[in-house]
Amino acid sequence: MNLKEEIKGHIRDVKDFPRKGIIFKDITPVLKNPLLCSNIVKELSGHLTTKATHLVGIESRGFLFGLPVTIKNNLSFVLIRKKGKLPYKTISIDYNLEYGKSTIEMNIEDIGPGDSVVIHDDLLATGGTAIAAARLVIQQGAVIDGFSFIVELDFLNGRERLHKFSKNINSIVNY
Repeated sequence: MNLKEEIKGHIRDVKDFPRKGIIFKDITPVLKNPLLCSNIVKELSGHLTTKATHLVGIESRGFLFGLPVTIKNNLSFVLIRKKGKLPYKTISIDYNLEYGKSTIEMNIEDIGPGDSVVIHDDLLATGGTAIAAARLVIQQGAVIDGFSFIVELDFLNGRERLHKFSKNINSIVNY
């Protein structure tokens, strides 16, 4: 079985979450398989460019594989969190989700001019959260080196929305 098939075999569909009509792709069963997790980290690492200096993980599932990828590749890991979760001075951005509105923040001074950033999350849907993260990174003077996801929902066309920031978009599994 190849990596894509193995990941798909572990992802659980949860109907009507977080609201009616949504089928949520739940990666928590993947986390119970350490060998699979290790192989995911290797796969994500294989798509990093040599320009990348930082990987930004988006709360909260973006932290799960983002940090191990940075450790493996000797990169700095930067958190993007929901509003009010970071204790230091932050910058924030409001954005629309498929099913509502949200605000994310990052610490000022975590990245800056000259930094090359890969933005990582577990899933790419419409791209709204990744775009908001990209805008925060750019506000700090850094450049977007690429995007990294475990799962991509092709039918929501998030990839096309990210192209204005980078053409370097890696997803392991597509639905």
